[in-house]
Amino acid sequence: MDRNLVLKPMAIMVICLIFIIGSIVLAIPLYFGFLAGIVLTSIVLYKSGYHIREIWETFVSALKDIKRLLIIILFIGATTSIWLASGVVPTIMYYGFTYMEGVNFLLASFLIMSVVSYFMGTAIGTLSTVGISLSGIGLSIGIPLNLMVGVLVSGAFIADKISPLSGLLNLVMTTVNKNYKEIFKSMIITLIPTIIITSIIYFFIGSNYIAQTENLAMYKQAIQEGFIISPVLFILPAIILILSISGLDSLKTFSIGIAVGAILSIVFQKDSLSSIIKALIFGYRGNTPSEELNSLLVSGGIISMIEAILIVAGAFFLIKLFEKGNVLVPLMDKLIYGIDNRISLIRRTGLISILMTTATCDQTSGIILPGTILQGKYKELKLDNAVLARTISDTGVIVAPLMPWNINSFLIKPIMGITAAQYAPYAALCYICPLVTIIISYIQYREFPYESLS
Repeated sequence: MDRNLVLKPMAIMVICLIFIIGSIVLAIPLYFGFLAGIVLTSIVLYKSGYHIREIWETFVSALKDIKRLLIIILFIGATTSIWLASGVVPTIMYYGFTYMEGVNFLLASFLIMSVVSYFMGTAIGTLSTVGISLSGIGLSIGIPLNLMVGVLVSGAFIADKISPLSGLLNLVMTTVNKNYKEIFKSMIITLIPTIIITSIIYFFIGSNYIAQTENLAMYKQAIQEGFIISPVLFILPAIILILSISGLDSLKTFSIGIAVGAILSIVFQKDSLSSIIKALIFGYRGNTPSEELNSLLVSGGIISMIEAILIVAGAFFLIKLFEKGNVLVPLMDKLIYGIDNRISLIRRTGLISILMTTATCDQTSGIILPGTILQGKYKELKLDNAVLARTISDTGVIVAPLMPWNINSFLIKPIMGITAAQYAPYAALCYICPLVTIIISYIQYREFPYESLS
């Protein structure tokens, strides 16, 4: 059966992106944009000779692939609520206020998020736990929300780039057939200057925000009146961090975290089981004497993640249809044409990874497609696959949260309360990292174009 697409692959992708971006511009729920893309691609596949049963099986396959992710998304919504209701976030804020005076909080937040995300192995998980605590402190001392979230996102996505516990990094290692030690040695070459440059930027921006002692004292008093504050509550972040470091499955880690948080809510905050369940499902709002503080202690719960689930499901369905119709490979063939030196290969790798992440709304294609197709070129030009892994992680993986239609952005919005368009200008690391990897390639290979890097 002739299965040549009745529309060119590039045309399909462009039209689908127009649907998605159009939804953003027109303030229509984003899942309608994905739905339009799904309908268009399904019609094109059907007109090109694909049976309706095959298209339906593609949907079923996509749902099987993401059902676990959808459950985790719901758990993320519940986790943010339980960290608030149990008093963990207010406790972190309380002690944070105590030791904050004279500290550059923006720089400190970036470094804390970088370290914690490395050990947790998940950017979204770090944002939904430690991130909301740091955000509350930052907003309390007058740091704008979009700036604060941008800083937190910068630190959190260190996890996706280089954490050995990251599912994305493990996918990169599997794709290029390299172990963590080999990849880490290559990645550290770009990671160190990236962190240094980002830290310098946040140091200078952060010097404009100095906490006022009287305001901190007022917030501490309000927290004490609204919650039972105890160092014992740090047991929840400690448990989450230990479970993450031990490599426990993220679904089990979130489940245990929610259970422990519920126990802490009952023991310390004297909450009833029914009020905890209500907070998990419908969200939580702080009840302190300070309305300004209450507006910071807010979570949407599981119900707030429904829109994110619809968008994520739509994105995955569309990606699966692209794969079924072989939409992406012809584009890849055009993108790798004419590569004849190492610098252009690294530059083109970054471009392809970013384009795939952009077009498919997910980092997976930005990893697998360049990681698989370009290995031959890397071997031909005597470049180690560790450089391929580094370039993918520095580009397609790290820029994902900047795009409003990306899956990561969908998940960040209900956690932090703002869109990618609002925080993206301040997520400095996500811009610096791709630039550093290109600059490093020029430094490494400009004078020695034929020497291999191990």
